[in-house]
Amino acid sequence: MSRDVRVTGRTPVVIVVLASVAALFFVLPFAGLMWRVPWSNLFDVLGDEDVIRALSLSLRTSIVAAILAALLGVPLAWALARTRFPGRRFLRAVATLSMVLPPVVGGVALFFSFGRRGLFGQWLHEWFGITLPFSTAGVIVAQLFVAMPFLVLAVEPAFRQSDPRYEDAARSLGGSSWFVFTRVSLPAVRPALASGLLLAWARALGEFGATITFAGNLPGRTQTLPLATYVALETEPTEALVISLLTIGISFTMLLGLRDRWLEVDR
Repeated sequence: MSRDVRVTGRTPVVIVVLASVAALFFVLPFAGLMWRVPWSNLFDVLGDEDVIRALSLSLRTSIVAAILAALLGVPLAWALARTRFPGRRFLRAVATLSMVLPPVVGGVALFFSFGRRGLFGQWLHEWFGITLPFSTAGVIVAQLFVAMPFLVLAVEPAFRQSDPRYEDAARSLGGSSWFVFTRVSLPAVRPALASGLLLAWARALGEFGATITFAGNLPGRTQTLPLATYVALETEPTEALVISLLTIGISFTMLLGLRDRWLEVDR
C-alpha cells in the first residue's frame, strides 16, 4: 500500500521559485517542439515506410536490450550488494561508467572490443562466424551497454536494503539458492526492478551515439528512431519534428502509465 506523504507548514518562497524554474526548464523544450510540429502533415510522415521501419526496429531492439539488461544486470546488482570480493568497488565503477561517458566514446570502445578485428570480436568471427558491427545485433549490444547501468543502479540499493533474514529463513527451511533468489530476493526488490527495467528500456530506445558508431546507420537494419531523426533533421526538418514527437510520446506514455502501475506511486 502506498503512503500519502504530505508536506506540512508553509513552503519557503525560494523553494517554490527554484522548483518552478526547474519545471519550466523541462517543460519548455517540449512545448517548443510541439509548437513547431507540422500537425497537418503528421499522419503522412508517420505513415512513411522509412519511419515505420525505424519505429519497428527501435521497439524490437530496445525491448530485447531491456530484457538482457535484466537477465545480466540483476545478478550483477545482487553480487555487488550481497557479496564481498577484491575489486568490488572497481567493478561497480566500470559497470556504471557508460552512464557518464560520451556515447560516441562507448561506441568506439565497443568497436575495438567486439568489432571484426577487435579484442574479442575477432574470436567471435573466427570461431562462430558472428560479426556484430553494422548489424541489428550490434544495435542491441550498443543499447545494452548504455542501458544496463540504469538497472544496476536501481536494483543494487534495493538488494542492499532488503532484510537478509528472510533469505536465511528460507534456506533454513531447505530452500535451494535458486529458490531463495527467485522466490524471496527478487520479490523483495520488485518495485526497484520494475523501475530499473523501465529506465533501461527508455534509455535503449533513445540511444544514438554508441549505436551510430558501432552499428552504423543502415535503413531497415540499424537505423533506429534517433538515427532517423538525425538524418531527417539534415534533409527534412519537418519530418524530424514528427519523429521526435513520436519518440517522446512513446517514452512518456510508458513512463507515466507503467510507473504508476508498477511502483504504486500516488496519483
